[in-house]
Amino acid sequence: MQIEKFSYDNKIVKAFMIATVVFGLVGMLVGLTAAIQLVYPVFNFDLQYTTFGRIRPLHTNAIIFAFVGNAMFAGVYYSMQRLLKTRMFSDKLSWIHFWGWQLIILAAAITLPLGYTTSKEYAELEWPIDLAITVIWVVFGWNMIGTIIKRRERHMYVAIWFYIATFITVAVLHVVNSFEIPVTFFKSYSWYAGVQDALVQWWYGHNAVAFFLTTPYLGMMYYFLPKAANRPVYSYRLSIIHFWSLIFIYIWAGPHHLLYTSLPDWAQSLGVVFSIMLIAPSWGGMLNGLLTLRGAWDRVREDPVLKFMVVAVTAYGMATLEGPLLSLKNVNAIAHFTDWIVAHVHVGGLGWNGFMIFAMLYWITPRMWNTKLYSTRLANTHFWLGTLGIIFYALPMYVSGVVQSLMWKEFNPEGFLVYKNFLETTMAILPLHALRATGGALYLTGAFIMTYNLIKTAYAGSFVANEDAEAAPLEKAYIATSGGWHHRLLEHKPVIFTVLTLVAILIGGAIEMIPTFLIKSNVPTITSVKPYTPLELHGRDIYIREGCVNCHTQMVRPFRSETERYGEYSKSGEFVYDHPFLWGSKRTGPDLARLNGKYSNTWHYNHLLAPDAVSTGSIMPAYPWLFEQSIQKELTPGKISAMRKIGVPYEAGYEEKANEELEQQANAIAATLKTDGIEVADDAEIVALIAYLQRLGKDIKVETANPTLVSETPKN
Repeated sequence: MQIEKFSYDNKIVKAFMIATVVFGLVGMLVGLTAAIQLVYPVFNFDLQYTTFGRIRPLHTNAIIFAFVGNAMFAGVYYSMQRLLKTRMFSDKLSWIHFWGWQLIILAAAITLPLGYTTSKEYAELEWPIDLAITVIWVVFGWNMIGTIIKRRERHMYVAIWFYIATFITVAVLHVVNSFEIPVTFFKSYSWYAGVQDALVQWWYGHNAVAFFLTTPYLGMMYYFLPKAANRPVYSYRLSIIHFWSLIFIYIWAGPHHLLYTSLPDWAQSLGVVFSIMLIAPSWGGMLNGLLTLRGAWDRVREDPVLKFMVVAVTAYGMATLEGPLLSLKNVNAIAHFTDWIVAHVHVGGLGWNGFMIFAMLYWITPRMWNTKLYSTRLANTHFWLGTLGIIFYALPMYVSGVVQSLMWKEFNPEGFLVYKNFLETTMAILPLHALRATGGALYLTGAFIMTYNLIKTAYAGSFVANEDAEAAPLEKAYIATSGGWHHRLLEHKPVIFTVLTLVAILIGGAIEMIPTFLIKSNVPTITSVKPYTPLELHGRDIYIREGCVNCHTQMVRPFRSETERYGEYSKSGEFVYDHPFLWGSKRTGPDLARLNGKYSNTWHYNHLLAPDAVSTGSIMPAYPWLFEQSIQKELTPGKISAMRKIGVPYEAGYEEKANEELEQQANAIAATLKTDGIEVADDAEIVALIAYLQRLGKDIKVETANPTLVSETPKN
């Protein structure tokens, strides 16, 4: 058969690599700024666009989608061409993908600091950007599947399996979680409410980690680790078990993010069981990676690429052991809502993703520029700075998490909470937060050194934009001759393989979500729970805009320590009109679910104007712009109409008189403030936010005085 000559497209890989480095530095810098603000709030520079609540999602989106995302595309485009012995299906699609993805990142970088957010973690971008993500993801998948189909290598290597699973699953996750109804061009409400919204969000959130941060990087591990070690993968059969068991089990584990919440018990139990089962495939993959180094461990001492990879795979093993352990209810009761989770996430992010990316960049750059790495010493310096950065980041956060949990739950012999004031815990962990910021600074310094090293490497060589290659074309008439492992036959059929992958990842999500949506007893209604008033609705949107959910939960779990501190535990029926849910995942500040009547309107006014003056030692930033900016009353009818379309029972025509009721409630709040000598415009944003804060938990107080449950809430 005649050998065909062709070339690999290195130019698109180079573009994604540059984007990786640039956005990585930006994302880490934003993260460091956010970490410093948790010790010194003044580092928000008194700007609403740089407060913690707004830049925290900017940091997570920059790291996940800009840094890790661009690196994923660089790795996929580089390895896929070589594994399939063909150029990418379409250069044009490659560049549409690249520029489309960068425009999405740019849109996120502009809109998130402006406060345009859905508030759903890792899915904060508003609906026009969601649509753009869908289009660009399809372009990526089209290019990828097209490349697989025109390949010259019949066998699809294990890395390709993980790339296929990534494309299919992320598409499903993004579409299902992004159902929302637009109100304006940059404002929407989630289609789901309360418990259902929480289940969908954490099904998405958990599996975004699984299929955006894990599976593509496992594929890259299976390609780059054997290449760097110059050894074959340890076990082909283990990789088969690793792949199918991982993608099938992972999708079930999302509910472990919602233990002890109002989510039905059966869903929580499913999440726990499958989380524990997840240890087996995760560690199977980790061992397959580490054992690939058999006979090459002596090179780990000298080769910075292998050093980064070994730590990356080890961090993957640690994170995937810790995750299932955190899903055990007794462990979760201690760790959830604390800094422990922050440490867990960053062991995976900094260790697994970060170090795998660094290894890949150090490996690819000399080859694409046809030269040697500029400085191995600098790469080793980067490795040790990065490793120290992870240690200085994670260890203080683990300690902080334990301190938080112990202080929140400690009772004295008389049966009273020892630390009644939440602020005591916050102040106790400030030194640990300062150490965390130090770790972040070390890690960022290492990344700057890498950038310098890679630039010098590129200048020392000559870039090979189109790398020549040759291979025999794929025979159309193929007769299986090996008679060996039957999975090889499946690897020859990319369409069937893709369909089976889709089936594997749909089963878990369908079994968990369909009953929650269709069986009414899963979310009993409470008749005393009413829709938000127009002013409260405006206030809730301000709460979302300012990212208050990043620091405050609205979920009182059924623990004595929480009911003593906050009040009645939360019930699923309380959230039926919450589009989106605002349960939160971290308590930097106290829970707000039972805030109604706890403080006066004047207290809230002063607290939001100068938190430290009201609560000495508070690290909450001031929000002076809320006193100067006015709510947009003209949006009220649209908000009411949108809410009605997604099931909130506002009466027909209510939008026509909504602003009249809004003004009455605003006037009443302004009048109470005036009695304390505070003059404020009744359309100021602070008035709406106070109205919303005073509403939290109010309906349940009514229910306690006059129980009117339609049906009993099955409680955890």
